[in-house]
Amino acid sequence: MSAASAASAASAASAVLSSVRHDVAGDPGDFQEFATIAGWGDGLPLVPPTEQRVARFLDLAGADPAEVVTASLPPSGASCTMEKLAVNAVMAGASAESLPLLAAALRAMAADDFELHGLNATTGSVVPLMLVNGPIRRRLDLPCETGCLGGVAGPAPAIGRALRLVMRNVAGQRIGVTSQSTFGQPGRVAGIVFGEWEERSPWVPLAQRRGVPGDAVTVYAAMGTMNVCDTLGQTGADLLSIIGRSMAVPGANGYLTSSAYSEVLVLINPVWAEVIAREVPDIEEVQRRLWQLASLPLTDWPESYHAPIADLGRVRDGRVHLVQDPSQVLVAVAGGLGSLHATVIHSWGATLTTTRPVEPIRR
Repeated sequence: MSAASAASAASAASAVLSSVRHDVAGDPGDFQEFATIAGWGDGLPLVPPTEQRVARFLDLAGADPAEVVTASLPPSGASCTMEKLAVNAVMAGASAESLPLLAAALRAMAADDFELHGLNATTGSVVPLMLVNGPIRRRLDLPCETGCLGGVAGPAPAIGRALRLVMRNVAGQRIGVTSQSTFGQPGRVAGIVFGEWEERSPWVPLAQRRGVPGDAVTVYAAMGTMNVCDTLGQTGADLLSIIGRSMAVPGANGYLTSSAYSEVLVLINPVWAEVIAREVPDIEEVQRRLWQLASLPLTDWPESYHAPIADLGRVRDGRVHLVQDPSQVLVAVAGGLGSLHATVIHSWGATLTTTRPVEPIRR
C-alpha cells in the first residue's frame, strides 16, 4: 500500500498530486504504527491516505490539489493546499462533502485577528471551535440539538479531527515543543463542531448578525465548556440572571490583565430561548443584560490585583466586567429540548472570533 504523508499526498490519474510517497505494508495496523512513529497521528486509528483515496476525495469535492487554502499556518509558517487538507481529512475519516466547510474554517483560523500562532503555542487549554450556520448544517448532518457538543454519532468529530490533524501536520503544533498547553483539553483531539438550531431560535442566526447570512462558519477560541443548570427559574429575567452571574468567574481569561480584549460564547437551549425572547425579544438587549450581570466587585480579587486591573480601565462603579462591551457576548441557540441547561464557553482572550462564508469549491 502506498500512503501519502500526513502533511501532503500522492498522485493519481485523475489529479496531479505532489506529495512524498511512503510504501507501507498492507495491514492497516502497519500504517498506524508508521504514522505514529512519524508523528502524524493523534493516538486514534487513522484511515491510510492512499493515492486513490486522496485523489477520489479531491475529485468528489471538485477541488484543485494545488489551490492554496491558506498561505501560512503558524507556528510552522507552512502553506496549506487543498491537497494537504484532503490528506488530513482522509486520515480523519471526513467526507469530501465537508471540504468547503473545512476550507472556510481554516481560512477563518488563519485570519490575523484570530491570532492562531498564540492559540497553537499558548499554555492555555484552548481549541478553535466551529459553529456552523445555514443549510449546510443539515446537508452535512451536523448536530444542533440534543448532545450537540459531543456524543452524537455523525460526521462532526471527523470534521473537527481533520482540522486538528492539519494543526499537527501542517501548522506544526506539537505538545511540549511548539505547544506549551499546561493541560490541553478533549477538544484538541476531535475539535468542537456543531450547528446553531436556527429553526428553534427566536433570534436571527449568529453568523447573519455578524454580517454573513446563509452558509457560514464562526471560529471561536474555546477554553472549554461550563454547564449552567437552573431548575427553579420561571421567567426570562430569572434565566438571564443565573446565566449572567455564572459567566463571572474570576479565573476566566477575560479577566486577565494581559487580555486587551476578550469574548464569551453563551449557548442557550431552545426552551429557555423562547422564555427569554418573550420578555426580551431584542438579542442586543439580551447581550447587554448578560454583560451587565457578568461582572464582579473588584474586592473579589486579592488587594494586590486591584491596581493592575484598574490601570487597564476595567473597573466601572467598583465592578469588573468579564468582557468590555455587550457585543462581545456572543449568543447562539442550540441543545436539546430537555431544557434546564445553558453552556458558557469562555474565550482564550487576545483573539477575535471570525466568521466566514462557506462557499462551493471551484476548480
